[in-house]
Amino acid sequence: MRFVEGFEKKIMSLDQAKAMIHGWRLLGKTCSFTNGCFDILHPGHLFSIAQAAKEADFLIVGLNSDASIKRLKGDDRPINDTASRAIIIANLAMVDAVVIFEEDTPSEIIAQLLPNVLVKGGDYTIDTIVGAKEVIANGGKVIINPIVEGFSTTNIIEKIKK
Repeated sequence: MRFVEGFEKKIMSLDQAKAMIHGWRLLGKTCSFTNGCFDILHPGHLFSIAQAAKEADFLIVGLNSDASIKRLKGDDRPINDTASRAIIIANLAMVDAVVIFEEDTPSEIIAQLLPNVLVKGGDYTIDTIVGAKEVIANGGKVIINPIVEGFSTTNIIEKIKK
C-alpha cells in the first residue's frame, strides 16, 4: 500500500475553507457539508460520508474536537483524538476538506460556509438539523440519510470491553 501525500492540506481552518468554497463557487461548482464525531470510523459513517459526497461537486466534513465530544458523549470519549480522526477523514478520497470545530454543534461553520447541500444521517428532521434554516434560506437543500443498522461506535466500544 502506498502512502498518499497531501492529505494534511485537506485539514484546514474555517477561514481556509471559506476561501476554498469561494473559489469553487467562482468555478460554478457546488459544495456539500456533513459533520460528526467519527470516533471509530465504521461502515455506517462511510455510507453517510459517501452519500454526502454524491450530493455536490465537493465535500467539506465538520469534525467535533475532543472537548466537544467529551461534552456530548462523556469523559470516556473520544477513543481517538482529534488529530487521528482528522487524518483518517482527510485520507478518504471523497472528502475535499476537514474543518475541526470546538463548539457542540457546527452551526458557526454552516452559517459561514453556507454549503449548497447540508447532509445529516440519522433520525433527524429538518427542524432539528443545525444550520438547516440558514442553508435553505440561502437557496440550498438539506438531505437526511437513513442510519445503516448494525453499526454504532458505542456498540463497538461495548464489544471491545467484553
